[in-house]
Amino acid sequence: MDDETAIRTLIATWHKATAAGDLGTILSLMDEDVVFLTAGRPPMRGRDTFAASFQTVLQGARIESSATVREVHVSGDLAYSWADLTVDVIPRSAAPVHRTGPVLTILRRNAAGGWAVHRDANLLAAADQH
Repeated sequence: MDDETAIRTLIATWHKATAAGDLGTILSLMDEDVVFLTAGRPPMRGRDTFAASFQTVLQGARIESSATVREVHVSGDLAYSWADLTVDVIPRSAAPVHRTGPVLTILRRNAAGGWAVHRDANLLAAADQH
């Protein structure tokens, strides 16, 4: 599988695992020292911090997400993808929260030759629900 296909597969796997609440699979797709950047919040650093946040959300909601990948570029052991991301957090007893926006993800080749999310910056904002 070529690098671009592998990265697109990683992104699709991430979204499937998110919908299934499969934290183990999601964690396997990121570097140990991953950093997530989101507007208005401090950086989320590391797999453990991500795991704690994800588990907290799943206690009261489920998550559905999807992405339309616009670009994938590979240069040696680093790559980036730019996508349009949609995330729906669907609480058990409240209205869903629908957010959408661009995301830029930097990936790094791991020791096994596969790809892992290294840095991720998203500009998700609340979207109209008509």
